[in-house]
This record gives sequence, C-alpha cells and structure tokens, in this order.
Amino acid sequence: MQEQQSQVCQWCHSEIIWDEEVGPETHCPHCENELGGYRSVQVGLASGEGKAKDDDDNDDEDWQEEEDEQDTSWMNDENGFRGGSRSLLAAEGVIQRIIDEQLEVPECPACREYMIETGTQKIGGDGYQPTETQAIGISVLPNPYTIHLYVCPSCYHTASFLSPRDREEMVSRLEANS
Repeated sequence: MQEQQSQVCQWCHSEIIWDEEVGPETHCPHCENELGGYRSVQVGLASGEGKAKDDDDNDDEDWQEEEDEQDTSWMNDENGFRGGSRSLLAAEGVIQRIIDEQLEVPECPACREYMIETGTQKIGGDGYQPTETQAIGISVLPNPYTIHLYVCPSCYHTASFLSPRDREEMVSRLEANS
C-alpha cells in the first residue's frame, strides 16, 4: 500500500497531497507558484575562515570589525533588491494610474501582470479581403474593424483585442444568421 504525504502551499495555503511513488510537487497545482523554501537574500556576513578559534575575547572585537566592513555596494547599484532599475520602480505608480483609468484590464498571458492599453488600430479597407463563410454568407467581422493594443509593463508581451463595438457587431452577425 502506498503512503500518501501532504504539504501546504505557502502562497495559497492549499493542502497538496502527493504520492510517495511520484514524489513531492515542485509547483502548486492550485496557484501554480513554486513550492519549497522562500527565496532568500544573503547579506554577506564573513565567516571567519583561517582564524584561530582559541581566543574567545577577540571574537567579539572581530565580529564588530566584520560588521563595519560589510559590502553594501548592492544598495547603490541600479539592480537593487528586485533586480529592476530605479526608473522602473518610479514608473510603477504611473503604470498603476493608467491601469486604474482603463475600461478593460487584460492579464498578460506570459507573466500574469496587468497590461496597459497603448492605442487602437483600424484593420481593413480596400486592401483587406474578409473571408465570407458559406455558413452565413457574409464575413464574421465588418470591414474595417478596430482592435485595441495592449503591452505588459513587466515582460513587454503584446496582445490585441477586438474593440467592444466590433465585438457586438460580430455577435449580431452570427446571431442574425443562426
């Protein structure tokens, strides 16, 4: 008989039961976050390698000197804690204001961040030949039609969606010929 073991996802707090034969999950099947230990940042405490450990009185003084000599250059470089630049961190407030005023806020299919609308594009006209299906005798979309363009501010993935007006037109064309 196989023994089942379980673990709890530290992100969504769901219990994950796994089979001993298969082994533990690496990603949560509910929220798809990585399981295991949290990511950690090492500050850079020096380990006193090469020192004699018989002098306990000097250990406190050595510890104090090591604290004074810690490498803090990571605080001044552009990478910082999140690995982003200062300009990206400053832009987050502006990005949030843009997202707040949008009517639709699609989620990026690549990284799941919210996407910002960058504009619209009209497709069609004289050079566009819409496909007229035999099932309904007309094209599914009007000529021309408009799409809304979105970009992810995190991974720069782009996506486009049919405008709300043209969505309604598409549905009415399909409905009229049902």
